[in-house]
Amino acid sequence: MKLLLIEDNIALQSAMQRSFERRGMQVVACADGARALDRWRATVPDVVLLDLNLPGVDGLTVLAQARADGLRTPVLVLTARGTVGDRVLGLNTGADDYLPKPFDLDELEARVRALARRHGATMPDSAGPPAAFGGLSIDAHSGAVYHQGRPLDLSPREAALARALLSRAGQAFTKERLCELVFPDERDIQPAAIEVVAYRLRKKLAPTGVQLVTLRGLGYLLQAGPA
Repeated sequence: MKLLLIEDNIALQSAMQRSFERRGMQVVACADGARALDRWRATVPDVVLLDLNLPGVDGLTVLAQARADGLRTPVLVLTARGTVGDRVLGLNTGADDYLPKPFDLDELEARVRALARRHGATMPDSAGPPAAFGGLSIDAHSGAVYHQGRPLDLSPREAALARALLSRAGQAFTKERLCELVFPDERDIQPAAIEVVAYRLRKKLAPTGVQLVTLRGLGYLLQAGPA
């Protein structure tokens, strides 16, 4: 997923860019309202994060011009203006969502992902799993996990974890992201909860030769054994 970040606070811009890139998103940054539309057209982003207090041309003007020009990318407005009137004005101008500053980066990411899902953008880890990884594969219709054509006896959460890891086999997932995928409807789940599911899945994968590897401080990945 590609984001266009239009924010003139360089420290905040850098923090957001690092946060999103660690989560597998591509970020194009712009700090000037006068150049924002050109970057928007050139980037073709999936989501735009737009600050309202921009030098050159303010964010509402950028948004109004973008909509007038037919740019329909979903826009999440970020601003220190927190009154109801400002929010209504931004939404009426064409914004899709509104997050007042200061905000939590995890909430920001959740808002961006929600916008992307509503508008059909491809999420960083939503690509289908490979046909086989270390003999593991996923049934496209049922979501069941197979090894060498035989179904593995996995609980729903173990299967969800396996599907997530197989979607980017060999690449690491953070515990936080895996919690979102394995416990999608549970808001108060802590990252440590995924450790229990990972422990059980690791034991069930052991006979297949595929290892569920813990990367200390990072998360988990799948590693295929010798062919």
